[in-house]
Amino acid sequence: MSGIVVAAVGPAPEAVLGRVEGELRRAFGLPVERGTAVPEPEGAYSPPRGQWLAAEFLKRLLAHAAPGERVLGVTERDLFVPVLSFVYGQAQLEGQAAVVSLARLRPEFHGLPPDDGVLGRRAATEAVHEVGHTFGLVHCLDRRCPMSLSIDIPDLDGKTPELCPGCAALVRGGAEMKRALARAQGGLR
Repeated sequence: MSGIVVAAVGPAPEAVLGRVEGELRRAFGLPVERGTAVPEPEGAYSPPRGQWLAAEFLKRLLAHAAPGERVLGVTERDLFVPVLSFVYGQAQLEGQAAVVSLARLRPEFHGLPPDDGVLGRRAATEAVHEVGHTFGLVHCLDRRCPMSLSIDIPDLDGKTPELCPGCAALVRGGAEMKRALARAQGGLR
């Protein structure tokens, strides 16, 4: 399959996974399916930080990715990379794996009442952002585009899950370029 697989890494709410799948389908025009839940990576937890190392989640997801597919993991764990205090997610640029953390996307993390609608919208927007990186997209200057950089919740809440016309064209152009290359090499007719 040359599509996107969404998999819980540890527990993740069914409604959030469904919303993420729908927005990924709309954004990238590819088949999106639910993968089998993936166990959390052993050794990823950092007791001094009280967080989980995002790179270990990517490694775990890569082990579950089939050739030609992208896999997005969704976790409740609070993720970090060593040079930042936290990340909403992480992805391999032009790679196969991406992960989104729900921990800081939850309104209750910020002292507000739980709101499943807000959580679902934030998770879907961040999922499009991280999967966009796997397609080679970098941070966009359009603040409404999901590919723009989010350093805090107001940044994230100002975005939509819909790629801006420029980023959408880059994704379409990349797919068209790969098909043309495959045809030229005799792979597609």
